[in-house]
Amino acid sequence: MNYKHFSTITGLFVAVLLISNVASTKIIDFVWFTFDGGTLLFPLAYIFGDILTEVYGYKQSRKVIWIGFASALLMALTFIIIGKLPAAGDWPYQDAYDAILGLTPRIVIASLIAYWLGEFSNAFVLAKLKVWSEGKSFWLRAIGSTVVGQGLDTVVFVLIAFAGVLSPGLLITVIVSNYVFKLLVEVLLLPVTYRIVNWLKQIEKVDYLDKDTNFNPFKF
Repeated sequence: MNYKHFSTITGLFVAVLLISNVASTKIIDFVWFTFDGGTLLFPLAYIFGDILTEVYGYKQSRKVIWIGFASALLMALTFIIIGKLPAAGDWPYQDAYDAILGLTPRIVIASLIAYWLGEFSNAFVLAKLKVWSEGKSFWLRAIGSTVVGQGLDTVVFVLIAFAGVLSPGLLITVIVSNYVFKLLVEVLLLPVTYRIVNWLKQIEKVDYLDKDTNFNPFKF
């Protein structure tokens, strides 16, 4: 079925994912929160994920998650390869490039595993809750799926990427701050998410319920 806005949401989802991955190289101290820079934008990826699953269903969301995964992998490999290529003799920014974009295999692995686990668990929980609630209480499904998805994403990424690099105290602080901040963004933007979901359902004339869906993430 041809949808009017599915490709637009897919593009925005991938853009948010890639920008967040680059921004996550900086650790920010802001008021009560200590978090990586990607946290400012990354919650939108889960909001787009909620919209995709709620409106178009798990099967369509699965496609977008894999597109995001492939895009993130391509970006990471490109940055690594470019960083390894010899710099021009009069270009003095190799160290700066390595510090910001010279992603280590550890960061790449952390990002990909965390993203995969978080996004698929988010889509799975939301779709299952929609079937269980017979399409009612979207706010509960959106928050519930984010609690699970963002929880897995945050813990897995921070532990794989920074364990042994950051002190145990800072590690815990980053995990808690990231997680709380992401949940707050989800809650604060829930009225906007509601409007977008309702608008899309009317425009696309679809409100998919995953009663007979195969939830295997590897089924293409």
